This record gives sequence, C-alpha cells and structure tokens, in this order.
Amino acid sequence: MNKRIVSLCLAAVLLTSGCDRGANGHAETAAEKENAEMGMMSMHHHSDSGEVPKGLREAEHPTYHVGDTVVIHAKHMAGMDGATGKVVGAYNTVAYSVTYTPTDRGKPVRNHKWVIQEEIKDAGNQPLEPGQNVILEADHMEGMMGAQATIETADRTTVYMVDYIPTNGGAPVTNHKWVVERELSERLYKS
Repeated sequence: MNKRIVSLCLAAVLLTSGCDRGANGHAETAAEKENAEMGMMSMHHHSDSGEVPKGLREAEHPTYHVGDTVVIHAKHMAGMDGATGKVVGAYNTVAYSVTYTPTDRGKPVRNHKWVIQEEIKDAGNQPLEPGQNVILEADHMEGMMGAQATIETADRTTVYMVDYIPTNGGAPVTNHKWVVERELSERLYKS
C-alpha cells in the first residue's frame, strides 16, 4: 500500500513539474501542452454555486434563455467542447480573459476564460483595459479568489451560466461560470 501511495505522489509531482519534455524525451508541441493543461484544469475544483456576484444584471433580451438547450463550443474545461448544455442564467456584463497566479502557489494560469466585471475587486462600472493588473474575487477554480491577475482581453457581452454533461464521460457540471454568447450555438429545443 505504501509503495502505491509513493508511486502516485511521484506521478503527481512529475505531472505538475513544468517540464517541457514528454515521456519519450521529445519537446512537447503546443497542442500537447494545451491538452495537458486542459487535463490539469479538469482536475481542479470547479465551483458549482449558482450564486452570482452582487450587482450582476440579468440580460433583458438574451439570445439564449433560461431553460434553453444549447451546444457549447468552448474549451475552458476538458469535455466541454461539443457538450450539450442547459442555460441556467444570462447576464449583461464585461467578460475578461485573464492570466493569474493562483493563491495556492500553483503554476500561473494563462488566458483563463472568463471572469466578469463584478468578479474583479474595485472594478467600477467602466470596462478595464488589456494589460491592467487586478485582484480577482471569483471562485471558479482553486486558488482564484484573491489572486493577482492581468487582463488579456475585454468583451462587453451577454454571459451565460450553464449546466452540461462533459463529452469525455466526466461527471455532470452544474452552474459553470461563464460562457459567452459566441461559444454557444442554436437551441436544440426549448424545455
């Protein structure tokens, strides 16, 4: 039993070691790195709270309405792209992709999609600019709350909270925050 635990710990260290070489010693391609990062993201805690930040306004005329079934075309998490989802909330705000260093001393997370205006400390009402440094008040992933971040992109849009079943056979995801409108496609049917 102890050998097994040691082996598992050693494997975890090797997986998270930031080494740019694959198991066979060759340099990893960008696609291999992205796939590895997606796998690591899927192992993180994902908040499933349906609670929304204070001040977030429901969208008056969203393209997709609460209860609509949609197809998700986002790669935020493993098994998300191509998954069938159900809209559980639609809100008007500014969505940001951010690069941040987790407070739990994890490796920097690059271009995380999405954090919204209401999840950034002292963001105010005006959109923030790419390159601006901020403090996150989002709790989507472990180590995100209170993390220092840099704004990569800003997009005034409708954001959606969705439930979905991953295409990779993972456990159902509830209240995923956030998907922007261009990451969804037509409703399959209304419920």
